[in-house]
Amino acid sequence: MTTNNIRFLLVLTAATLLSTGAVAQQENNNAFNFLNVTPSSHVYALGGHNVALIDDDINLVEQNPALLGPEFDHQVGLGYMRYIGGTNVMSARYGQGLREHNAIGGAIQYYGYGSLTETDATGAVLGQFGARDLAISATYSHDISGYWRGGATLKFISSKYAEYSSAALAVDLGVSYYNPDNEFSVGLVIKNLGGQLKKFADRSDKLPWDIQVGFSKMLKSFPLRFGVTAYGLRYWHLPYYSPADKNNTSSELKEHDSFGSNLLRHLVFAVEVLPTQSTYIGIGYNYRTRTDMSTYKRSILSGFSIGGGIKVKAFGIGIAFAQPHTGANTFMFNLTTNIGELMH
Repeated sequence: MTTNNIRFLLVLTAATLLSTGAVAQQENNNAFNFLNVTPSSHVYALGGHNVALIDDDINLVEQNPALLGPEFDHQVGLGYMRYIGGTNVMSARYGQGLREHNAIGGAIQYYGYGSLTETDATGAVLGQFGARDLAISATYSHDISGYWRGGATLKFISSKYAEYSSAALAVDLGVSYYNPDNEFSVGLVIKNLGGQLKKFADRSDKLPWDIQVGFSKMLKSFPLRFGVTAYGLRYWHLPYYSPADKNNTSSELKEHDSFGSNLLRHLVFAVEVLPTQSTYIGIGYNYRTRTDMSTYKRSILSGFSIGGGIKVKAFGIGIAFAQPHTGANTFMFNLTTNIGELMH
């Protein structure tokens, strides 16, 4: 294997760390898997996927373009996360109402992997190199009726790992149903439809396109909101592997591909307590994250995530925490504000 091939595999592996525990792709030639990691602390606290959540938080639009609306006029959302392997994730998003039933928005998401060591086939250190992913997007939404809204997001995607680079265009298409009378919502999204504009080192890669659907429901008798999101719906079979001897992680791996495990690996469960209209505390459970980490010395918290948020005057603050495995504590922070409110 040549030094160039080794270098390319190293940088591609470094970037793939971002998607470990987020979505296990069945195709081994997918690129841009960083798109599977949400920059929303609210969504991250609820398991990492939620296409139906209705709240005063423009960062949710990343999950479903139909969640954008005129109610987000002049709202700004900022985000930061310290992720696995020293990765830093930063995001910024803005919304603008267009008359009564339309809205537009824009966003930028940056995923930096820091400085990585480059070696040759013998293990000799050749130096350092950088790696990063970037997505710039524009969103449009339209109120179809009193309860229904549709939206689309166009994304320009760019990745650069050492001297290797690639670019792509992708589209998210979504619909949202929300009935405020019974606080019930449903979302459906087709994500990351598109293709590469520029290839990595003359190799073609597919985008991690996905189909996701979910619902969210608020109880009338208690300030509790729960929801379920199904993702990875392109495939039914999502097998995973774990050590045959649980006391020895080096033992032979055992495949799990039962009906129950496949079903659970498609689902994310979320529960929130909302003490007031401006605060929430949420917990999520992602079974796929837990099972994907079964060979990575997972912690007792693997698969679970937790977070909370509060809005004070014109500012909203959200935080989230998860520990996919014992060596990976992940923290996320979001800040939202309304420029219009600040100017008055």
